[in-house]
Amino acid sequence: MDEEDSPALIDVSVSIPAGQRVAVVGETGSGKSTMARLLARLVDPTIGAVRIGGVDVRRVANHELRERAMLVPQEPFLFDGTIESNLMFAKPSLSRRELSNAFVRLQLDDWLFSLPDGLDTQVGERGDRLSAGERQLVSLARAALADPSVLILDEATSNLDPGTEHSVEQALERLMEGRTVVVVAHRLSTAARADRIGVID
Repeated sequence: MDEEDSPALIDVSVSIPAGQRVAVVGETGSGKSTMARLLARLVDPTIGAVRIGGVDVRRVANHELRERAMLVPQEPFLFDGTIESNLMFAKPSLSRRELSNAFVRLQLDDWLFSLPDGLDTQVGERGDRLSAGERQLVSLARAALADPSVLILDEATSNLDPGTEHSVEQALERLMEGRTVVVVAHRLSTAARADRIGVID
């Protein structure tokens, strides 16, 4: 078996009780992001299984799984359009008031209403009209609207600009309340807030 065919994760077995926060740490290339993608079913394991609530995620319809588990990546993907249209991706049936309330719940409404066009602000292709931190704020509001029971954060605070770092950190803390959370952590301060820390060697 050559290096390209070798498994990214070997002998990994983790059980996470509902409502617990787990930080996953390890060196670059150790498999942290692979674990996050497995939990969100962006990839499937070649051996073994990932279960949520005891059910193999491969037996759950994708739309149902998206309601249960959501991944917030290091580089959130935004579609070319407005903040509103990017939020509607989470739940197309929501009203503008409900979309705005997601920012209120995360205490990001001051940022949203400071934008000249509010929800109608154009984000540009891949969100390039917003800073990295602002893209993450939209991504967190989208996650709040999806309201998953399992939240997976893949180094979601690693590329922040100083102007939004505090806002993102505070919004993340509010978003994590009452959920099962798996955090791929690169900062000790992030790992320190977890109930348990898993080290991938």
